[in-house]
Amino acid sequence: MAAAVFTLGCFLFVVASASAQYFELKNVNQLNEAKKFQKIVIRNLQVPAGVTLDLTNLKDGTTVEFHGRITFGYKEWRGPLVKIGGKRLNIVGQNTARFDGEGQRYWKGGRNTKMLKPRFLEAIVDDSKITNLYFLNTPAMAFLCNWCHNTAISRITVDNKAAGDGRAGRAFNTDGISLGYVRNVQVRDSYVFNQDDCFVTGAGEDMLVENLTCEGGNGISVGSLGNRADVVKLTIRNCKVINSLTGINIKTEIGAVGLHRDVVIENIELKQIHQYGISIHGNEGNGFPSAQPTLFSLDRYTFRNIRGNMLGAGGVNVWIWLHPNSAKNWRWENVNVVGGKGTMFRPPLTCKGIPGNLRIPCAER
Repeated sequence: MAAAVFTLGCFLFVVASASAQYFELKNVNQLNEAKKFQKIVIRNLQVPAGVTLDLTNLKDGTTVEFHGRITFGYKEWRGPLVKIGGKRLNIVGQNTARFDGEGQRYWKGGRNTKMLKPRFLEAIVDDSKITNLYFLNTPAMAFLCNWCHNTAISRITVDNKAAGDGRAGRAFNTDGISLGYVRNVQVRDSYVFNQDDCFVTGAGEDMLVENLTCEGGNGISVGSLGNRADVVKLTIRNCKVINSLTGINIKTEIGAVGLHRDVVIENIELKQIHQYGISIHGNEGNGFPSAQPTLFSLDRYTFRNIRGNMLGAGGVNVWIWLHPNSAKNWRWENVNVVGGKGTMFRPPLTCKGIPGNLRIPCAER
């Protein structure tokens, strides 16, 4: 059906054809109209302060393409700046696309600031693909996929390098890629330069992280959200962690209830790690690192082909601080992290909870 044209006085009205192939979003006020289409193009969009670019309730099978620079007005709030939701979605950024959070506006308070900083993008999707999204200077957390199912995520870039270089101590609390309460989700071929966890999950089942490079932050983390939030069937492989506070960080909180089961961490390169090459501890929270660990099941963990070095003698290559009954059915194969002597810790770190059948050098001094 051709577009209908109506003339009334001096005004010309054009009604879009029902057969139009896509909707190009130029203003957030057009979102309701855009969601009637199965392809949405977003190009050089300016989102007003305190407003979420709300791409939820999309039609099944919708494609969303991002082009150019997407910016956001300044406001101290929790966000998210962008929210995506639906089934069988194809979310893709073209090579020139940048989500620019202009995070330097929020970093002035440092690590302990009480300033509210908006999360960047939160996706709640099923049976979907998300690829080639580039986050520049994120105010806080960059990319969250919560309650996602059967979703392939690839080529995510988090770039806080120019304005938030880790050595300048500015871009704190800028977690890179986070998964929560997901099932069958893969993250591949991505890069994160930030000042917090590069990748983190605290709950989910059947997750794969592959070919991820982390730089400047706090490494690869597996944690616990407590309240019986479990991590089951997680594989992290073929990754690099460079110039980061920690390389691999397995952390469960004091008093947390839940479990980790069937976790494989293999073929990991650690380079110039500052504090902990591999940290596995059950006392995250108040009193860390000296507080006593909580009993939390870490069952069928495999650490294989992990190699690397500490930046200097101050850090420790491996530190394990677990309840004696936490670690079960572990495999520790060809793990070689060197250079740390633990000289920065007073009192010196000690280890506990290492499975009795394994010879793991720990807290070298």
